[in-house]
Amino acid sequence: MNLNVGDLAPDFTLSDQDGNLITLSQFRGQTVVIYFYPRDHTPGCTKEACGFRDVYADYQSNNIIVLGISTDDPKSHTKFINKYHLPFPLLCDPDGKVATLYDSYGLKKFMGREFMGIYRQTFIINPDGYIHKIYPKVKPEGHAITILQDLSGEG
Repeated sequence: MNLNVGDLAPDFTLSDQDGNLITLSQFRGQTVVIYFYPRDHTPGCTKEACGFRDVYADYQSNNIIVLGISTDDPKSHTKFINKYHLPFPLLCDPDGKVATLYDSYGLKKFMGREFMGIYRQTFIINPDGYIHKIYPKVKPEGHAITILQDLSGEG
């Protein structure tokens, strides 16, 4: 697909950790941060999720929705949320279809082996449903704060 800033964000519906269906377009009128991450309970993903958790009040006070997406199942998401007290939904994309729509799924290499998986990328969707900013190859540490700084610097 090859998404760019200014493109209409592909709409999707995925279930969250509790089986509720979440549709991107239901958040029109609000800024949405969609962060794709490889796997629950791994060091980088835990750092990234806890980073969002630690500044979540700032996201809320700015009317910004945070959605984490991985290929993990609801049970894994629930454990991850409970263990780290995450205040935002984690969405299940078991076959990577939504991640693929967002250029965030494909061949990865780790320790000499190749496999299909999610790339750590973040998209900011503006209140009208268009891609406002793309963060490719995210570094988990400090990422949530960087996004807030970027968004507040534009206001």
